[in-house]
Amino acid sequence: MKNIKVFAPASVANVGCGFDVLGFALENPGDELILRKKKSKGINIINRSSYNSISLDPEKNCAGKPLLSFLRRIHYSEGLEVTFTRKIKPRSGIGSSAASAAASVFAANELFGKPFSGKELVELGMIGESVASGSFHADNVAPSLLGGFLLIRSYTPLDVVKLSHPENLYCALAHPDIEIKTMDARKVLKKVVDFKKAITQWGNVAGLIAGLGSSDFSLIGRSMEDVIVEPVRAALIPHYFAVKKSAMKNGALGCAISGSGPTVFALCDGFDNAEKASRAMQQVFLKKNISCDRYVSKINPHGAIILN
Repeated sequence: MKNIKVFAPASVANVGCGFDVLGFALENPGDELILRKKKSKGINIINRSSYNSISLDPEKNCAGKPLLSFLRRIHYSEGLEVTFTRKIKPRSGIGSSAASAAASVFAANELFGKPFSGKELVELGMIGESVASGSFHADNVAPSLLGGFLLIRSYTPLDVVKLSHPENLYCALAHPDIEIKTMDARKVLKKVVDFKKAITQWGNVAGLIAGLGSSDFSLIGRSMEDVIVEPVRAALIPHYFAVKKSAMKNGALGCAISGSGPTVFALCDGFDNAEKASRAMQQVFLKKNISCDRYVSKINPHGAIILN
């Protein structure tokens, strides 16, 4: 093959209590890009998406930088052209940078005969995440690449575990028209965590995983409490607690900030509850004169896929 078109989905990271270690893939939205081999060296980036804030410098682009590393690792002397045809809105909190990184390394791996495993692709994708956030984390890029509901058990070495989850688990999302840079959202986090809060958080992470595996929706809901990150980041999202309260009153099991925000998500038992919760969250923002998109999605089991 000389070119390939792929799709990599948006994702929800942290999932409340699981900062940097839990994430799942959504069905939509997502990134679409075309990757082509070219004779000249380097990475050329073309943006035909709706958003003009994408850097065309490969070193500063979430797709370009991991591709440079990919080409070095396979000792390829020529280059690649990346064309974004569809893009998740940047700084939305649903893995925009991760989807770009995932789509690019997945496409390159297919184009060159699959030289790397899924785990190795996640490691490459994390290079793209570091462009946006300044840190190497996999809770968005791993689900976007591999699909499903994932646990990042360890980063040194990288250990990604696919979790089982209820078939009828749905996610409701409300994306207000504000921007939060991942790097800025990380700066507000405290460097030291209270020991009692850490114990509570560990229990909730374990409870959430147990609830997913046993299809215990009640356990899933009461385990989504985040006592470490949410109290700090909530201030970055206008009317966050009103939005969360509306979701809980309208069918949500639990509600939290998606990634670094501003998107707010809720896990729900069934499509109808997710539809109701997403509308309720959206209405809170709209009543405060903040335009807001909403989505309802099951857990996407596939991750990145070939489109052509």
